[in-house]
Amino acid sequence: MERAALVITAPRIRRRAALLGLAVAVAAAGCITTGSGRERAVIRAKDLVAPALVHIRPVKEIFTSGKREEVQVVGSGFIISPDGYVVTNEHVAGESKFVRCVLYNKNESEAKVVGVDPYTDIAVLKLDVGGEKLPFVRLGVSSRLKAGQTVLALGSPHGLARSVSAGIVSVTDRYLEDRGEEMVSPFNTWIQTDAAINPGNSGGALINTRGELVGINNLIISNTGSYAGLGFAIPIDVAQGVMDDIIKHGRVIHGYLGIRMDDLTPDKAEFFGVQRGEGVIITAVDKGSPAMKAGVKVNDIVTAVNGKEVKNLGELRRNVSAIHPGEKAGLQLLREGKSMSVMVTVDKRPDEPVEAVKPEEEKATPELALLLGVGLTDLNDEYRQKLELPDDVRGVLVTEVEAGSPAEEAGLGQRDVIVKFNLKPAGDLAAFKGLVKGMKGEKFMLTVYRGGAYLNIVIKS
Repeated sequence: MERAALVITAPRIRRRAALLGLAVAVAAAGCITTGSGRERAVIRAKDLVAPALVHIRPVKEIFTSGKREEVQVVGSGFIISPDGYVVTNEHVAGESKFVRCVLYNKNESEAKVVGVDPYTDIAVLKLDVGGEKLPFVRLGVSSRLKAGQTVLALGSPHGLARSVSAGIVSVTDRYLEDRGEEMVSPFNTWIQTDAAINPGNSGGALINTRGELVGINNLIISNTGSYAGLGFAIPIDVAQGVMDDIIKHGRVIHGYLGIRMDDLTPDKAEFFGVQRGEGVIITAVDKGSPAMKAGVKVNDIVTAVNGKEVKNLGELRRNVSAIHPGEKAGLQLLREGKSMSVMVTVDKRPDEPVEAVKPEEEKATPELALLLGVGLTDLNDEYRQKLELPDDVRGVLVTEVEAGSPAEEAGLGQRDVIVKFNLKPAGDLAAFKGLVKGMKGEKFMLTVYRGGAYLNIVIKS
């Protein structure tokens, strides 16, 4: 996944401008018709929104080889109110020294960063235009989008301001799984579109053919870093509450339960005795958290929040974050195959999330090369101290995972602690050998402790 932001220099802008001029000349030499109803709708929608587009040029500080440098990032944005509030992505404008904005009429204005929300990757700026009334976009309703519907992506791809591309909606609620890397906007599900989104489009407007804002262009999936038919936008239904909170309070207060989670894939569902693979597994419950006080337990499966069905991590995070602190969250759970309801009083997220301590790399000699290239050893006091494990974590330590093995492909890692095998306690190495005896060639699930949470990993030979 790549965010569609762009660092660009003036020579590149000149070269691309020359290419753009050539393309315009070629188009002028041909015959362009605008007679179809779709074309007329596209042009009308573009004309409605174009005056509210903003070409954003934040200046950020970076450090290279210990030296401080200022770099200019190119992104996109749009005006949402006549008094000059502008919306873009947090990864475009966040941590900026200052922000320059070029309006559609080519007037330039400095903007103040009002607030940002990294959880949804949204930032709000305020233009300094001396009381002038500005054109702004109309907000639509993203929940009304249908797959196959025409949409337009407007912004500054590769620094080329006032650009527009057309495409269709592929999926209205795409969920992008966590991939073990830095999560991008973990509270979002996405509008997937084949409208061309490129570096520089980040923060730009995704609109329907009525000229209504339905999404904020955000990221692409591409091996080259440029358009490959897969673009993603933040639904405006998700973004609107975030924008309103930033304008009113300068920040967003997300609801917090104090749980960590894992997707319930069809493979994992088998081991929990669940027929369908939709829902979210609780992998850790923070001490003293609202969830712990309400009796939520590890390996509970959340299937709904306040009556809204939960299909994946993104939906659960989004639904909980939208609940204000002090309000109730009704969780529908499956616990050991039985359905139950739990009412949790939502709190605000901790201001400074605690990061797991990263112990020094531990080079251990595996006592057992067990199943699919995994080396294991008993979890002794020395390992427990180095890994800073809680007293109640019991199991066997993964000391080595062979490159390219099924275990590595499934996500098992060195220094994971295997605490359960097919939901049965692993105990020590001898007990674990007994559990896995005769299991070669089959599918099995390991529950591992990693970084303060319990994860369920299904391995297939």
